[in-house]
Order: sequence, then structure tokens, then C-alpha cells
Amino acid sequence: MEQQETKDSLQDEPVYHHQLVGKSITVLGTAHVSKASADKVKELLASGQYDGVAIELCPSRYNSMINPDSLAKMDLFQVFKEGKASMVIASLALGAYQQKMADEFGIEPGAEMRMAIEQAKEMKCEIHLIDREIGTTLKRVYSNVPWWKKMGIVGGLLGSVFFNEKVSEEEVERLKEGDILETTFAQFAEEAKELFGPLIDERDQYMAARIEQVVADSDNQSILAVVGAGHLKGIESYLAQDEQIDIIAGLHSNAQQKIDQLDALPEKSIWPKFIPWMIVAILLTGFAIGFNKSTDLGIQLIIYWVLINGSLSALGAAIAKAHPLTVVGAFFAAPLTSLNPTIGAGMVTAAIELYLRKPNVGDFSDLKKDTTHVSGWWKNKVARTLLVFFFSTLGSAIGTYVAGFLIFEKIMG
Repeated sequence: MEQQETKDSLQDEPVYHHQLVGKSITVLGTAHVSKASADKVKELLASGQYDGVAIELCPSRYNSMINPDSLAKMDLFQVFKEGKASMVIASLALGAYQQKMADEFGIEPGAEMRMAIEQAKEMKCEIHLIDREIGTTLKRVYSNVPWWKKMGIVGGLLGSVFFNEKVSEEEVERLKEGDILETTFAQFAEEAKELFGPLIDERDQYMAARIEQVVADSDNQSILAVVGAGHLKGIESYLAQDEQIDIIAGLHSNAQQKIDQLDALPEKSIWPKFIPWMIVAILLTGFAIGFNKSTDLGIQLIIYWVLINGSLSALGAAIAKAHPLTVVGAFFAAPLTSLNPTIGAGMVTAAIELYLRKPNVGDFSDLKKDTTHVSGWWKNKVARTLLVFFFSTLGSAIGTYVAGFLIFEKIMG
């Protein structure tokens, strides 16, 4: 009777029922900022029909959810040193956009996941994290985008923070019929096709494999999987492909093989590493040709290079409201770092900004809240340092091409 009541309560919800090796799986599609989704998760788990809960979270996102102060432990200088600044900016921009939408409805983003965690603990259900690590996903997204679009992706995500269009709760509920809010990532990029694979489809495969792994490795007989509605059809399709597997050992082996493949970081192509050095070689050749023609022309070319590259990088730092000395540092650093691919202008400007305006514990604690507002990115010292890195790097990159074309125009003229 209770099982029938549970099924009846799901009639109007995006849901998928499945059987694997004699165990029952219910995959519920939710909208990540919907109060109705959170309420539905609570209702289902309170029914007592489930002894296991699988949720669309990876370990790091789960830890961040249950330990909001984890950002305070971030070593910002290490982030820049290890080249992870773009990933941190992307993560903050994604979270900020989702938070802005959630604020309109008075509900925290991921409320249905929090509800699943809290209710599962109350009902003594086993909790399983089935999503792929967000860092792995972002790296695979980044590697799937052509090199000339990578900065545009990060810029598009920053642009999402300035997205002010009002969205009604009814419209969010309609998202259950289509794509999940993660497609926001693609919404601000020029070409969504390059993002769909690693961002959506691969995670559909991953979560389906993790559900199979939970079925094979746990004692749970009835599992509720709480995932974004946009992943429902994909997960359904991938689970259906393996429905003929009727032994636990085979299911575990099949799932583990898929997980290992999808967890593997993409091999970095070698040739893009040579592009910066090729640009340096071309520029140095241009300077040499200029000096060969006349000393005055050679000096003129160097002046163009310093003024254009340095000014645009300094302008980027100024846009980020960097310390005046950081702006000066950008002007002098960019022309030199552009000729040394082992270090970028952003690394130098971020280091100067960190030295002059060291973030305090409060800046780290308020980072998520501050980045939901445009002004917060400039007010928070952590976010502002990330912007200093981003805009000074962008300015130097633009300056390299503008100055480069001008130099060769002068040589050929």
C-alpha cells in the first residue's frame, strides 16, 4: 500500500524506475533551486520506502556543503602558482549565478541535496555520492574547448554574474522537462556543443555507473537517486544499456571500468605548448629585423611593444580596481612576461596584489556570498585578486597580438 502511495505521489514528477540484479532504483529529477523539489525529496524519504540515497554531489561539493568554511583554508598564492585560478573563478561564477537565482525564491541552491542528506541521516539511510569530482569535470570541459576559446569560456562565466533577468519559480519548475541549471555554463559560451560532452553526457554516464556500483557494492535494496532533471533521460538511457547484467560481480566490473575511464584526466596536447614560444620567436625576429633596418626603427618597435602590452595589462588591473602599485607592476611586468611563456602577467600582478592587500579570514568566509553581487567581486579581497589576475592576463594577451601586428606592419611598411 505504501509503495503504491509513493508511486502515486511521483506521477507528476520527472522520475525513472529501474530494477538491477533484483534491487529497486528510483531516479528523481529535480530543479536545484526549487522549493517544490526539496519538499518532494523530503516526502519520499519520509515514506520509509528507501534504505539508500544517491545524490548528485561529488566529495568536494559535499564537503563544501556540510562545511561552508572550507574556502577559508584555500591557499590563494598556491592557486595562482599551480595555474588553478581560472578553475576557481569558473566555480565561483557558476555558484554565484545559481545563488542569484535561488535568492529570488528564498531557498538555498542545492536545497534538495541538503534535504536528501538531512532526511537520509534522520531515516538512517546510507548516503552515496554519485557525481564526478567537479575539478575533473571542469578540466575535461576546459580541454574539450579549442585553445582560442578558453579565455572566452571563463569570461562568459564571469558575465553570468551580471545576468539580471528575473526568473519565476514556475519557469524553474519547467526546467524539469528539459535541461538542468548546469547548462548555464553553456548559456554564456559561444559554442555549447564543445561543452555538452564533458559537462552533461559524461556525467550522465558517470552517475549511471555510480548507481550501478552502489547497487553492486551496498546492501541497499531500494535506492532513491536525487539528480538534476536534465540528467534524467541520459541516466535512464545508460542504465537501460546494462539491464541485462544479472550478476553483481559483472555489474561491479562494468561500472568500475566506466568510472575509471571517465575519471581519467585528458592527455594534454603537446603542440599548444609550443605556440607561446613560437610567438616569442616571431616577435624577437621582428625586433631583430627592425634593428637591422635601423636602430631608430628597432627602438621604436620596442617602445610600441612596451607601451601597448604594458598599458593594456595595466588597464586590466585598473578595471579590477587593483592597488595603484599593482597597476604600475602590470605595466612593467606584461612586456617582459609576454616574452617568457613560463610566467604570465597575471601571476605577477596577483602576487603584488596579495602582498599589498592580503585577504583576511572574513574575505574567505564571505567569498561565496560576496560573489553573488557584481560589487562583491571588487569588494572582497579574494575575488578582487582573482579579477586582477584575469583582467591583467587578458590585457597582456590582447596587447601581445595588437603590438605584434603593429610591429610587423611597421617592418613591412
